[in-house]
This record gives sequence, structure tokens and C-alpha cells, in this order.
Amino acid sequence: MSQQSTAPKPSLQGVRIKARKGAVKAQAKHEPTIFRDQLYKHLETVPEGDFDSFATKLVQAGSTLEFLKYADALFEILLVGGLIQPGGSYIDDGAPVSPFTIFNAKEPADVDDLKKYIEVLNKLIRRYKYLQKPLEESALPGLLQYIHRWSAAQKDKLALATGLLISQGLANASCLQSLTKDHLVKDYVSVTVVTLIFRAYLVDQSMDHLASTLKRGGIKDLLAFFPPNKRTSKELEDHFKKEGLAPVAEWWAKKQYAVVKEGIVRDLQELCEREEPPEQILVAIKARQEEAPIPESELVQCIWQGLMASVDWSARPDQIENLALREVGKYTPIIQPFCNGAKTEVALINVVQVYCYEDTRIIKAFPQILKVLYNKDCISDQAIIYWHQKGSKPQGRQHFLKSTEQLVKFLQEQEEDSDEEE
Repeated sequence: MSQQSTAPKPSLQGVRIKARKGAVKAQAKHEPTIFRDQLYKHLETVPEGDFDSFATKLVQAGSTLEFLKYADALFEILLVGGLIQPGGSYIDDGAPVSPFTIFNAKEPADVDDLKKYIEVLNKLIRRYKYLQKPLEESALPGLLQYIHRWSAAQKDKLALATGLLISQGLANASCLQSLTKDHLVKDYVSVTVVTLIFRAYLVDQSMDHLASTLKRGGIKDLLAFFPPNKRTSKELEDHFKKEGLAPVAEWWAKKQYAVVKEGIVRDLQELCEREEPPEQILVAIKARQEEAPIPESELVQCIWQGLMASVDWSARPDQIENLALREVGKYTPIIQPFCNGAKTEVALINVVQVYCYEDTRIIKAFPQILKVLYNKDCISDQAIIYWHQKGSKPQGRQHFLKSTEQLVKFLQEQEEDSDEEE
């Protein structure tokens, strides 16, 4: 016992005393600058333009610096060359621009040149996967909301770099939501930036790829990037065509058609279920067309789908053909006024083909349906012959071509007879 009492008492030397929360918070505000200075030490030794070495140094720095804690600061340094304070201006403490930043890329901004910078970020994020989430959820949205603060050349570099980051799957398109803020939208800043983002994206990816990326990122309406008084489809399509991005304009137009088409199909189904007279239904279709014109070849397909959506096909199998002929015959006065020209007529035959293919109960009635449409002047003999020779859809093609052989033969003979009479 007596021996133990002489043992030295534990001292507090080297023991960390827990600071109060407020003091920790106050101190933490100044820590990003320490992080920046330490990161610069890693990057300062690399010769300008040695991208492989920049990537190596950044990966090495990650083993000693707290990248996750300072992810936003890290991306501010690498993307815009320094730390940003709330409001979008640089922290003014006399620190130089980062030795590595996309703002060091050559001017005017060039996609191929910027790819070298993005490859460095790619290597870094591949090594530290946890950096991707802060990049797409806080760093990029934060920087994009202040994009009006930078010079025109810097704006271009950040926009093109963002397009490359998204196209390479390093960030999600949801970061573009930041660009719909009022202060960016009103002076065409957002439109200009989004245009450059799309341009960089489409260098290596298709429009379909971009469309699905936008959808996944929750970017539904491109008009939200335009000033409020310019939010029309025409304005949008004209802008992207003028900028040499016709695929974006065409994709948008198709997307609008899809919305209009769904509306037409829904309207027609309701009107038919209420058993409105054909005149009323025609008025409704024409009103829709005036509101948002779509090509007649597209329109005639919607009309068919809308009219057929109200038909109940649950008759006895031996009565299906008669039912099909009766229903199609009943609706031809509504279809016929919109069948102007061979392209539209072939489009109508194709929508009927796919419809019969998808509903096997009426697959056998296809040749008879064509006869009804032919007799009621919805489709011409030339349209049927062209469809048979080279215009049919792949769905069930062999079956449909075989089942219409006799009809086509009959029409060809008739054509020959009329040629001889002339």
C-alpha cells in the first residue's frame, strides 16, 4: 500500500481538453485557409502543364489532408483557383491563385484543353470516391450560383468544365438547378452557361445520353433557364439552332410533341366515351392543333390511338373482325380530314400495324382494316403499295406483309389497268 502511495500522480500534459462548442466553431471558420495553404505546398512543386504529376500530387495529398472535411474548399481551389466566401467573392487574405485550377486553361476556352484538367479531377475522384457526392451536391451548385461573378473567359471555362464533369459521370445534372435562380436567369447568363455545358457534353456523348442525364438529374424544363419573357418553345429552338446545337432544339421539339400528343389521345378517348358526334371531335382536334401544331404524320397517329383507346375489344373471338371493321368505319370521318399526302397515309398504316401487332385479338383483321381505310379515302393505293414494298415497321412485319399480299396485288393490277386506259 505504502509503495503505491508514492507513485507519481497522473499529469495533464499532452491530454487534450475538450473546448466548448462555440470556441470550436469560431476556430473552424479559419481552418479552410490552413487546408488551402497545405494543399498549395503539394501543388507548388509541379511544373505548369504536367497534368500527370498534378494528379499524383493530389492523390498523395489525400493521404495526409482531410479531403472529406474540406471537400467544398478542395473543389473551390481546383475549379476556380481559390476559396470563396458567401456571396461569391474570393476570400481576400493575399493568397495567390492555386497552382492547379481550370481557370489556368488557355483562352478562349477550349474543350480539348479543359479535358486535361478534368482528367486530373477524374483520377482524384476515382481514388477518393467519397468526393463525388460533395462535388455534385454542394461544390458545383455553389459555384454555379455565383457564375456571374467571374470574367467572360472564366465563365466559359467553368461552364465547359461542368459539361465535361457531367458527361463523364463525375457529377449529376441536378447541379444545374442552381442556374434557375432569378438573378442568373434574367440577363441570359443561365442560357449562355447551359448552352456551353451542353456543347461540352455533346462532344463525346449523344443527345439521347444527355436527355436521360437531364431526366435523372430532375431537369425537366429547359425554359426555366430562359428569362421569364422569353419562355416559349420557339425562342428555345431558335436559340439552340443559332448556337449550332440543332440536336437540342430537335429533342425539345419532340418532347413538346409528346406532351401535345398525350393531350390529344386523352381528349379523344374522353370525347369518344361520351359519344360526342364526329363534328365535335374534329373541332377539338383542330383547336389542339392551333394551340401547338405538330406534323400531320404525327397527329394522325395520335388520332388513331385516341379513337381506339375507347374501343372495348372483349367481344367473342369470332366477332372481333366485324367489331374492328365497324369501329374503324365509324371513326373514318374523323381520321380522313387529316390524311393529306403519302407521308401521313403511310404513318397511319404503320400505327395500325403496330396497334394490331400489340393486340393479338385483332391481328387477323389488319387487311380488312386497311380496306376500310382505303374505301373511305383515308389511305391511297400508292400509300399501301409503298408501305408493303419498303415502308412497314419491323413489328410483325413478315406476318403483315404476307396477310396483305392479295390486297396489294389487287391494287397493283388496278393501277396497271388505269394506266392502260389512259
